Amino acid sequence: MKIYIKLITFVTLSLLVLSCGSDHKSAMAEGMTPVSVKLNSVHTDDNNPLITASGKIQASNSANLSTRMMGFVNKIYVNVGDKVNKGQILISLNDADLQAKSAQVNANITKATAAYNNAEKDYNRFKNLFAENSASQKELDDVTAQYEMTKAGLEATNQMKNEINAQFAYVNIRAPFTGVVTNKFIKIGDMANPGAPLIAVESPKIFEVNAMVPESDISLIKPNSKVDVIVNSIHRTISGIVTEVSTSSKNTGGQYLVKITLDQTDANILSGMFATVQFPVDKTATTSSMTLVPTASIITNGSLKGIYTVSEQQTAILRWLRVGKTYGDNIEVLSGLNADEQYIVFAEGKLFNGAKITIQ
Repeated sequence: MKIYIKLITFVTLSLLVLSCGSDHKSAMAEGMTPVSVKLNSVHTDDNNPLITASGKIQASNSANLSTRMMGFVNKIYVNVGDKVNKGQILISLNDADLQAKSAQVNANITKATAAYNNAEKDYNRFKNLFAENSASQKELDDVTAQYEMTKAGLEATNQMKNEINAQFAYVNIRAPFTGVVTNKFIKIGDMANPGAPLIAVESPKIFEVNAMVPESDISLIKPNSKVDVIVNSIHRTISGIVTEVSTSSKNTGGQYLVKITLDQTDANILSGMFATVQFPVDKTATTSSMTLVPTASIITNGSLKGIYTVSEQQTAILRWLRVGKTYGDNIEVLSGLNADEQYIVFAEGKLFNGAKITIQ
């Protein structure tokens, strides 16, 4: 009986202590000024979710110019940043060897022309003599063979002249299109080697983005679809059109290349800038709707991600979530929030579990 009385006394005291502790915490929450917050409701996005991918801006028309012959650089006519016109000479190489070959070929053409003219006269003369039975068939055949050989020799020297003239085109490096010089890879006096880049030219104001898309999303991206391109460095969003969608991830680390041509804009875009591409996905291509919340509302604690919701007592409650992919400024919520449930998107003070709030 004494033991029973002691047990009842202990339980009663424990309840009193817990009640006092709970009353103390409630008093603390009650004593604090409510935090003013803004709310938003969870919604499922069935219409046009976004796929995001990172990419780099480059000029749609660019070229690294090189030569097919070896020679020393005599002169460079332009500097980086200069505007050039199509056909303008950019670099000249030393062509002394080519000039010597050209003179040699010209001499051979003169020699071959004289031999051909003489052989042609002999051929016409013996042809007439053979018609008058004054020359034998053997004599006519010999003269004809000599005539054909000199004719072939003259043609060969003319073709050598054409080859030399073609090589002169690689002595003077010309702009293939109107644009801007973006880089120089050689200096005056350096040796230019065949195939090695000498100078780079890009066409201005016409840009494209090369974006890499994972295999899980590439089937949802279609050519000729409109996209938004966020240029991170200048904080501008520019529209564009998907022009190419690769069907192979070979040599790209399992990613698929997608090219987007940007619309012309007055934004100060430069080649090499990084960008984020937002691809809209047609709802008929998705198998289910997705729940999206703003990434700015997410609370991160290590690898955990959560969001503040509202209780029936008008207090803040931190709800831990399981999240998926990021779509633009939103993130997909896989579990942790119910449909049409409200969450806090902005607070004028520091929030914590149980903090009193007032809704703006």
